[in-house]
Amino acid sequence: MPSKQRDSRHHSDAPGGPVDRIAELIAPLRVRPGTKVRLPRDFDPGHTGDLVNKRAGAELLQRGVAMLADYQARLAAEHRRGLLVVLQALDAAGKDSTIRHVMSGVNPQGVRVHSFKVPSAEELDHDYLWRYAWRLPARGEIAIFNRSHYEEVLVVRVHPALLDNEKLPPSVRTRDIWGHRFRAINEFERHLSETGFRIVKLFLNVSKDEQRKRLLQRIDRPEKNWKFSAADLQERQFWDDYQQAYSDMLSNTSTEWAPWYVIPADHKWFARIAAAATIVHALMELDPQFPSPDPQARRELAQFRRALEEE
Repeated sequence: MPSKQRDSRHHSDAPGGPVDRIAELIAPLRVRPGTKVRLPRDFDPGHTGDLVNKRAGAELLQRGVAMLADYQARLAAEHRRGLLVVLQALDAAGKDSTIRHVMSGVNPQGVRVHSFKVPSAEELDHDYLWRYAWRLPARGEIAIFNRSHYEEVLVVRVHPALLDNEKLPPSVRTRDIWGHRFRAINEFERHLSETGFRIVKLFLNVSKDEQRKRLLQRIDRPEKNWKFSAADLQERQFWDDYQQAYSDMLSNTSTEWAPWYVIPADHKWFARIAAAATIVHALMELDPQFPSPDPQARRELAQFRRALEEE
C-alpha cells in the first residue's frame, strides 16, 4: 500500500505558487522581535497589499480556507502537536466574522473557540494566566482565543482599577508590573512552543474612523442592533490609551517563538485573507503528516482487504 504521507504537499513547493504567495502576503505584517512599535504610524489599518478589491482576493481566500482544512486534518491525524491562535482587537474590528470565515472549512471536532469575558470569582482567586492555561489546545487540536491572556496587559492596563479585583499582594503591584507580565507571558509561550504547540498571534488593527462607521451600522441596521453595546462607546473614549497599550504589547511580546502579526482590518475581506494566510503559513512550517503504517500494520491491512474482496 503506497504511503499517503505527503499527498497534500501539492499545495506548496512550486516557485511563485501558494507558499510563496502566502509568505509574500504576510511578511509586511510580522512584528520583528526587538522592534519598537508605534501605532498607528507603523502599520496601516487600510493596507491591502497588491490586492485591489474583494473580488481580487476571493480566490486566494478560498484557497487558504481549503489549505487550512487539509492541514487541520493532518494535524489531528498526527496527534503530536497543536496550534493556538490568539486573536486580539479593539471593538468592531471583526474578530467573530474573521473566525467564522477563516475556519469555515475545518472539521469542528478539531477546533475549539474560547471567548474570554470578565473573569469569574473563581478565576480571580488564581493567578491571571490560570483561566487561559486550562483552555489550551490538546495535541492534534486548533484552539482559538477570542481575546486572550493579553487582556491582562491591555484592558487591565487601560483600567488599572481592575487590578483591585485580582487580590494581588502589595509587593506585586509595583511600577514594573507590566514589564513583569510581558516577561511572564513570553516565558509561558516559550514553554508551549518547546513542548510542541505553535502559537499564531493576530492583532486586527482597525482605524478609529472605520470603528466609528461600524458602530453606527450596529445602530442603524436592525439586524445588527444586538451587537451594539454602550460599553463599546465608553471604551472608545480611551482610544489613545489603547493605542499605547497595544504598541507596548507588540513591542515587548513579539518573539521568535511567538511573533505578532498586525492584520489590517479596515477592509474585512483583506483581514480574512491575511488571517487565513498567517495560520496556514504556521501549519506549513509545522508540516504535520498523516501517520504511515508500520510493516505489521500494512500486512494486517492487506489481510483485511483480501477478506473484504472475498465477501
